[in-house]
Amino acid sequence: MNNDDRRAGRGLDRRHLLQAGLAAAFAAPLGALGAQAFAPRGIASGIDFSEFPLCRTASDAPALTGAPRKLKLSWNAGAVCLAPVPVAIEHGFFQKHNLDVELVNYSGSTDQLLEAIATGKSDAGLGMALRWLKPLEQGFDVKIAAGTHGGCMRVLSRADSGVARLADLKGKIVAVGDLAGPDKNFFSIQLAKLGIDPNKDVDWRAYPGNLLNVAVEKGEVQAFLSSDPLAYLWLKDTQYKEVASNLDGEFREKSCCILGLRGSLVREEPLVARAITQALLDAAMFSSQNATIAAKSFQPYAPKAATLADIEGMVRYHTHHHHPVGDVLKRELKAYADDLKSVQVFKSSTDTAKFAERIYVDVFAV
Repeated sequence: MNNDDRRAGRGLDRRHLLQAGLAAAFAAPLGALGAQAFAPRGIASGIDFSEFPLCRTASDAPALTGAPRKLKLSWNAGAVCLAPVPVAIEHGFFQKHNLDVELVNYSGSTDQLLEAIATGKSDAGLGMALRWLKPLEQGFDVKIAAGTHGGCMRVLSRADSGVARLADLKGKIVAVGDLAGPDKNFFSIQLAKLGIDPNKDVDWRAYPGNLLNVAVEKGEVQAFLSSDPLAYLWLKDTQYKEVASNLDGEFREKSCCILGLRGSLVREEPLVARAITQALLDAAMFSSQNATIAAKSFQPYAPKAATLADIEGMVRYHTHHHHPVGDVLKRELKAYADDLKSVQVFKSSTDTAKFAERIYVDVFAV
């Protein structure tokens, strides 16, 4: 999907979009959205494994026996890049692996989420690698089992601004929703690779995530960072343009979001750890091949301003076909840790190879 496709369509009423942004940002308090809220439509079929030949053997592994294993999975219900999660429930992917999964919409900090997983309040969780890796340095008993997709972080600016590429952020004021957020970390890494010091050459300023566009409209900043669905929806307004995304260049084939599992689950019930991982990867593959169906599954969680076509466009944009496991995942985690060292998020003394080895797990090796 090119920039013109992503921007296509009439401009949205700004007040309507702002209200939708608030709804997305505060969609649900911390709590459980039980699997019973969905009406499962039976076991999904029709995944074309010719696109994913390495996944066939794992996916065909026998299901767990006995009563369905109950698990809690933490996620951010407003993140459209996690569309495969409702797909996994609504279309029977968890059921296929004999799992009874309860969704927990987690709105706390990353440290609190990782602690919840480590201590058994949740069995697994989904989040962004560049938000999780620094807290994982503290030693939470959480193991990364898979990458789930790439995409969903963007740099936006006004269409008439002088910011046309990432290097143009040098000397500029850039709005971010979180000064320690994954998008700020990611684009700081990209700037460093261009020879720009992100800590000295860019003035990062924090704004509420749903008001980032207001900052650029008022002229207080020259660009802002945002994630889908808000970024995608803002780009429908022709006054905005995309300057960069985390699908540019070498990062097109890297995952930005990851699946973390409770360490004790991995050690004590490795087949259960494998089952929930495989169910989510199957749902991701299904989503990549059936974007319209995935969009319909996610629609109840989307901003009111997002049409089904918008959600489908986002599902197609995010790389749900890319979900590394095993050694490939470990290499991606090490590379991200190396990148975080380059922008002084990780300590220079951190042994990134040992760090990646410690935090990842190959659930398919059991």
